[in-house]
Amino acid sequence: MKFFVDTAEIDAIAELNDLGMVDGVTTNPSLILKSGRDIMEVTREICGIVSGPVSAEVVALEADAMIAEGRKLAEIADNIAIKLPLTWDGLKACKILTGDGHMVNVTLCFSANQALLAAKAGATFISPFIGRLDDINIDGMDLIQDIRTVYDNYGFETNILAASIRSVAHVQDCALIGADVMTAPPEVIKKLATHPLTNAGLEQFMSDWAKTGQNIL
Repeated sequence: MKFFVDTAEIDAIAELNDLGMVDGVTTNPSLILKSGRDIMEVTREICGIVSGPVSAEVVALEADAMIAEGRKLAEIADNIAIKLPLTWDGLKACKILTGDGHMVNVTLCFSANQALLAAKAGATFISPFIGRLDDINIDGMDLIQDIRTVYDNYGFETNILAASIRSVAHVQDCALIGADVMTAPPEVIKKLATHPLTNAGLEQFMSDWAKTGQNIL
C-alpha cells in the first residue's frame, strides 16, 4: 500500500520523504491557506520535493470552470493529480482531463456507486472518506471493502485512495482490505512506528544495559 501524506507543511513532507515514507501528497486550498502562503507557490514546492502524485484541488463547481482550473494546475508540474469533487460536473471534468492525459483524484466519495462512476469516467484515484463516515456511525471500512470488490469484479484500474484516515487502526484495516493508497496526516504515519510493548522492551533493555556499566563507543 502506498503512503500519501495529507498536509501542506513543507518540513513535514520533506522529513517523511527522506525516510522513504512518502509516495505522494494530498492537500487542498484550505490546508495551504493555513500556512499563509500562495497556493501555487506551495504546490510547486511540494512537487519539487516528492516524485509521486501531488493532488491539487480545483475550487470551481461547474464542469467548464473545473476543466480550466485543472489544466492550469497541471501546468505546475508533471506529477500534479487534479483533485475534483464527486459530483456530476466533477465526473464530466474528470472525463475530459483524463482524456488530456492528466492524473485525476476524484474526492468526497461516500458510496460504491459513486466509486463505480468515477472509475468509468477514468479517474486515476478515488478517495473514499473513512473518518467522515465513522462520524455518522457508518463503518468506513465497509465502503473500502465494497469498492475493492466492485473494482476487482470488473478490472477497473482506478486506485482506491483511502482518505480521512484518523488512526493507526484505519491504516491497518485499509492495508488488510487491499486499498491501493492511503493518505494520512504526518502524525498518524509516525504513530505507526509506536507500540506499548516496543516501548516497554526498550526501557527494559536500557535498564539492563545500564547495569552492565559498559559503553559501546
